[in-house]
Amino acid sequence: MQKVLVIVGPTASGKSALAVRLARERGGEVISADSRQVYRGLDIGTGKITKRQMQGVRHHLLNVASPKKVFTAHDFVRLGRKAISDISARGKLPIVCGGTGFYIDALLGRVSLAETPRDERLRKQLTAQTAPELFAMLKKKDPTRALMMDTPSERNNKARLIRALEVAAHSPKRTRSFCAYDYDVEWIGIDWADGALKQRIHSRLLARMRAGMVAEVIRLHHRGLSWKRMEELGLEYRYISRYLRGMLTKKELHTVLAYEIWQYAKRQRTYWRRNKDICWQK
Repeated sequence: MQKVLVIVGPTASGKSALAVRLARERGGEVISADSRQVYRGLDIGTGKITKRQMQGVRHHLLNVASPKKVFTAHDFVRLGRKAISDISARGKLPIVCGGTGFYIDALLGRVSLAETPRDERLRKQLTAQTAPELFAMLKKKDPTRALMMDTPSERNNKARLIRALEVAAHSPKRTRSFCAYDYDVEWIGIDWADGALKQRIHSRLLARMRAGMVAEVIRLHHRGLSWKRMEELGLEYRYISRYLRGMLTKKELHTVLAYEIWQYAKRQRTYWRRNKDICWQK
């Protein structure tokens, strides 16, 4: 089977830098597994790696979709498997690196993507609910799938949540099923003690604010990205858009973002804790 190296961990843990170092050591190329870094123009807010930070290592699945459109797990699996084949065909090691657990598990065959048909009657009922209400329903109907979708963009994406509830209603067992790997996977996890990770999150947030994260959101909105879509994209884009609309002060923006990013990091930890194959580094 094709060898694949996977690097996971919470946000701000240093996954990207580790992936670049190992790619240079082992002759690899990196496949980004981040649900928001696939979008063009979402650079500072997502912590997207820069050309300089890549150090000449080729990266895949960055900037492959318009932020105005929804990029799905099916899209990621299709493009991710194509990237793995391309990298391996050139004698390189595919290195999957990112924090979106569901994308990685789907790519590697750890979870199957259901082919449940549309249920228009159910969809009509669910459409009247808000995204938080839909996510709460999913946590009751299918806790495992809810955990997989617990990312900034997924938990506020009504279309994806409605689809998940539709699948849970018609094929609940399938969404929890795991299948055999298609690849020979080596898992590496990187994490820090709580205090150290909180400090890394805080320092990175300040650095991104100084780098022009607010200006990036303004630029995206001027290019036609709606406030509604900003809300769906989550975290930095949601709260900066609220700040720009006068719903938060600058001080409140920093406080709420630091808190929400830390909560997201804890959810990422919870997601990966069930994977006993991961060799953790601290």
